[in-house]
Amino acid sequence: MKLQLDEVRRLTGPNLLWDLPGAIVDVLIADVDKQSVVETWQKWVHQFLEGLNWPRRSVYRLHADGANMAICAPFDALYSACELAELAWHCTSAEIQNESLPDWQTRLTEIKSELAAELNPKLLAIIGAAESEQVSCLSDDDDLSLGMGASAKVWPVTALPRLESIDWASFKDIPTALITGTNGKSTSVRLAAEIAIAAGLNAGVTSTDFIKVGDVVIDHGDYSGPGGARMLLRDARTEIAFLEVARGGLLRRGLPVERVDAALITNVASDHLGQYGINTVAELAQVKFIVAKALANNSILVVNADNDLVVAQASKLDNTLCWFSVNQHHALIQQQIENGGRAVFVRSGQIVYHANGLFEEIAMISDIPMTFNGSARHNIENALGVVGLSRALKLPFQSIRAGLKSFGSDAQDNPGRGNQYQVNGATVIVDFAHNEHSMRAVVAMVKHMPANKRIVMFGHAGDRSDQDIRNLTDAVVELGAEHYIISELEVYLRGRELGDIPVIVQAALSEHGVAQHASSISSDPLSGAKHALSLAAPGDVILLFVLNQREQVHQWLTQQDS
Repeated sequence: MKLQLDEVRRLTGPNLLWDLPGAIVDVLIADVDKQSVVETWQKWVHQFLEGLNWPRRSVYRLHADGANMAICAPFDALYSACELAELAWHCTSAEIQNESLPDWQTRLTEIKSELAAELNPKLLAIIGAAESEQVSCLSDDDDLSLGMGASAKVWPVTALPRLESIDWASFKDIPTALITGTNGKSTSVRLAAEIAIAAGLNAGVTSTDFIKVGDVVIDHGDYSGPGGARMLLRDARTEIAFLEVARGGLLRRGLPVERVDAALITNVASDHLGQYGINTVAELAQVKFIVAKALANNSILVVNADNDLVVAQASKLDNTLCWFSVNQHHALIQQQIENGGRAVFVRSGQIVYHANGLFEEIAMISDIPMTFNGSARHNIENALGVVGLSRALKLPFQSIRAGLKSFGSDAQDNPGRGNQYQVNGATVIVDFAHNEHSMRAVVAMVKHMPANKRIVMFGHAGDRSDQDIRNLTDAVVELGAEHYIISELEVYLRGRELGDIPVIVQAALSEHGVAQHASSISSDPLSGAKHALSLAAPGDVILLFVLNQREQVHQWLTQQDS
């Protein structure tokens, strides 16, 4: 029998289990009936909730490895809720394993004392009033804010204003969109911002790389969660916001904001499975579609008709949809057109937008730099999705055209995504792709680029399984490169030893018939990039999958760029 507490955390926004704030317990269960474990936990937690005079509200989700179990709690009591949910788990584990129960009465008394210090009635009153007034309200451990952009006002949660002193009419929202998916999120938020800037708006972006308003990077780092969204929406300079929301943030905390004007789901593919009880790609699709919970009835969800997992999940929704596809004859595109709905597609080499029986020709794919003259199918899909998102936000067609044509594949516009350099007559492509879906997309793009020969450098994180590493290597081999450079990623070993991953990769290369002399190992991506260039001649194409040292590689290539 195995009963293990994996993690306890707060849920601050609508999430996979429900739309309520509270605390969630992730547990691993083996060799015992999962349902009986959950029911025992609910028995204990409901008893404790009654002791705090909280409603007996709980929810759970069973998965292959265990369960996710959550309770509802007031927003000003989420830390105490975590303690309560964890105490219920310890009692559950002891009961099922016939062990001595913890001294739960004493611990419950302690939690009640902790709760008294945590409660903030004034905070709850403002949150409730903001909901009634339909004013956006963002709260965290330190601050509460009302409104967005120039109208936003922020107070410390320990120094909140009197409710009757708040001028609700002074607070306004700004156009806001959520962008999620397995791949293409960062490219999409950056392209959308370029289009908004062309429309004369000071666009703000959160992403896994940075948080940015206009041309000003506020900070570098992973800001794809609620913290980045709050920072951006509270910034007085932000006139329109594009929020990248990643799987991790959605599962850890829920949605960063509860109401937006539009959302885009780029695609769903296998990546980061086995975390938070998400073990299949179909379950991952459910996570991505949490963004639909933030859409009002008249808001638009932009979705990829060429991705089967997206299609399957979207069919369960009542939201207003805008479908996009590289195939104008796709059944869902034709259905949208027949029904007067929104659709974005490719026709005769051109992106076309449809709504209400009207067709608008946007731009030739050959005029959109990020598509590499049509070779980068994944960026054609990203462009289609962003066109749909831009129209959902009522951005003008001329701005969409201008943004598509001005957004480049360089480190300035889209760092780490399909960046192109010319070095001594050779073409160098740098990309951050790190899962099978994205790596195959980049390989397919480079494979269609004219080249005397191709050289590739790549590496994998250590938390991938051996089979995952072999699958990723299979994707790279499709390039048919003359030389394969395997880069060690010491900062991403994650439990493995140096040398472990190259052994797996070289064995996989050998199975594909790659000769031993056609592969080598570098100590890090920068060393690998230098080695790749030393093997190149004019007319060659070099593909560098750079997962870390990206800035160093960029600086070195820029110095060599001819």
